[in-house]
Amino acid sequence: MAEPIIALKAVCKSFVKGQERITIFDQLDFTVDSGDFVALMGPSGSGKTTLLNLLGAIDRPTAGAISFQGSRIDSLSEGQLSKWRASHVGFIFQFYNLMPMLTAAQNVELPLLLTRLDSRQRRQQVETALKIVDLRDRADHTPGELSGGQQQRVAIARAIVSDPALLLCDEPTGDLDRGSANEILGVLQLLNREMGKTIVMVTHDPEAARFASRLLHLDKGKFAVGDLPRE
Repeated sequence: MAEPIIALKAVCKSFVKGQERITIFDQLDFTVDSGDFVALMGPSGSGKTTLLNLLGAIDRPTAGAISFQGSRIDSLSEGQLSKWRASHVGFIFQFYNLMPMLTAAQNVELPLLLTRLDSRQRRQQVETALKIVDLRDRADHTPGELSGGQQQRVAIARAIVSDPALLLCDEPTGDLDRGSANEILGVLQLLNREMGKTIVMVTHDPEAARFASRLLHLDKGKFAVGDLPRE
């Protein structure tokens, strides 16, 4: 049985809004096994994006523990967390977040500029990442010269260029037509099955969720008992 790559233990998360304290999670336990592909579904406001932010250490829990490969990360300093994210986590968002004035290759290279790799090493890793998403022939194109699906593939290449173990995807196909969405989901499935990437994907789309190996429903900060039925 696979070991958990990341685990939340008795995690609480709340926000203060005016005079009110809003609780998102209360004593939440959640584990993701190494090599898993988890789809998270649930209504707006159920805590899906907050959970993703906790998994990626973009946000900190109010209480409880978060461990990655057996080591606590919730108590790390901001500087330590930045280094941890750069080494272990790739983020994929709905709206790509590409720099419009940079080429596809330059966008993919951005995370590597914070490393000690020289230009030749960076170029090799960029070429490998673009090859994985089948976009080497678009390396010199800017985002404005690419379709939405191609832009998302560039974003995926940027997310994997540092070879992270964990990919966190927030509605990665939400801005795409069905055909382009299925292409992106196929790339994620390839990364999971053939390259061993662990993926947690927030989605509102049941068709997208079918590409995952595990489907969980989150509502009011709690998981439904068991997985949703699969067709």
